[in-house]
Amino acid sequence: MGILSRASYVVRSKLNALLNRAEDPTETLDYSYEQMRDELQDVKQGIADLTTQKKRLEIQKRRLEENVEKHNDQAREAVRQGRDDLARQALEKKQAKMSQIEELEGQIAELQSTQDDLVEKKNELQGRIEEFRTKKETMKARYEAAEASSRVSEAMTGVGDEMADVSRAIERAEERTDEMEARSEAMDELVDTGAFDEAMSDKDSIDRQLESGRTGAEVDSELETLKAEMGGADEGETEAADVEAESDAGEESAPDVDVSDAEVEAELEELKDDEN
Repeated sequence: MGILSRASYVVRSKLNALLNRAEDPTETLDYSYEQMRDELQDVKQGIADLTTQKKRLEIQKRRLEENVEKHNDQAREAVRQGRDDLARQALEKKQAKMSQIEELEGQIAELQSTQDDLVEKKNELQGRIEEFRTKKETMKARYEAAEASSRVSEAMTGVGDEMADVSRAIERAEERTDEMEARSEAMDELVDTGAFDEAMSDKDSIDRQLESGRTGAEVDSELETLKAEMGGADEGETEAADVEAESDAGEESAPDVDVSDAEVEAELEELKDDEN
């Protein structure tokens, strides 16, 4: 295959592919149906023309048959009048007319045969057209159903793509929301720690440390004072409690107090001296 032949083949292939994509099967079926109907109409018109021609020949045959009868009557009348010459002329015309009639009968028979064939073909073609019409409507219904299904599938595919876009948008929104919430919590934490106050203050880090130290010393001093106050109150309460406990114990334990023998002896001696 030469270069030009190959190029021509490729071009035809491309054109056929384009035509196939652009072709609407329903339109093609309708067009084919109309073409078949046109052919049927042509056949019917041909049958009508043929029948008309046959009728003309039949009319011409009847006229010739009438002439044959006329010439036959002329020949008989001439014989009765003794005019054989006229009778011969009449019979010659009669024979000529009969030859024409025979020829017309042959033509009429041929036309009739052709008409019968055309009528048979017309009936066959009409049956095929009706069958094709049924198939055409069935194919059109199937094609339209398939086309509708295809459109629905394409629509669903488009919806799927849109839903994927929506899902991605939702994910991005969630990520953005999480980021904003984290940022808000970070800002709150910075506010609580006073980072913003430090950033907005004119004091440097040394000033802040010194101030923190003074504040800590003041707190420690106040804490010691508080401890001292709390400690003194506790000791006073403890001493009062001890005294009260000793008093109660003395009252209850007085009969049980132990006295030394020397004191007893000394007191006994003093009593003795007083009596003497």
